[in-house]
Amino acid sequence: MKLRFLGKNSTVGDCPTLYATDRDTYLVQGWKIFANDLLTQLEIPEGETAVEVPTELFEHLVKDGLPAGEVRRIEDPIMILTPGGTFVVQGREVTDIEALAQMEIPDYETVVEVSKPAITALLEEPHGADLQRRAQPAL
Repeated sequence: MKLRFLGKNSTVGDCPTLYATDRDTYLVQGWKIFANDLLTQLEIPEGETAVEVPTELFEHLVKDGLPAGEVRRIEDPIMILTPGGTFVVQGREVTDIEALAQMEIPDYETVVEVSKPAITALLEEPHGADLQRRAQPAL
């Protein structure tokens, strides 16, 4: 799998990153989820996992020719908008050694692969769906 770096949202020690692939997918590198309150809200099938990323990460989609990367709806693959202003993104866990070798992944992060059409759909205006409908209350 070939990757094209789109961008990252870095602060010291944090580096969620977004890549486009040659397979019409995106790789979303983000923080592993350890918080039980989030994990209990997810139904993660075998071979998939979830990562937490800042909402601003998707602004880098403009570098792939998409309109402004403002997510307008919460549905697969974005599962939760947290009170802290982050998204929980679910997708196939990336195990491709060639792809992983192209990234710097700290121990507290992992990478999920999601289809380009699924991400693109999140940027469209909701049709009767409320962006906050799956927002989680502060704990």
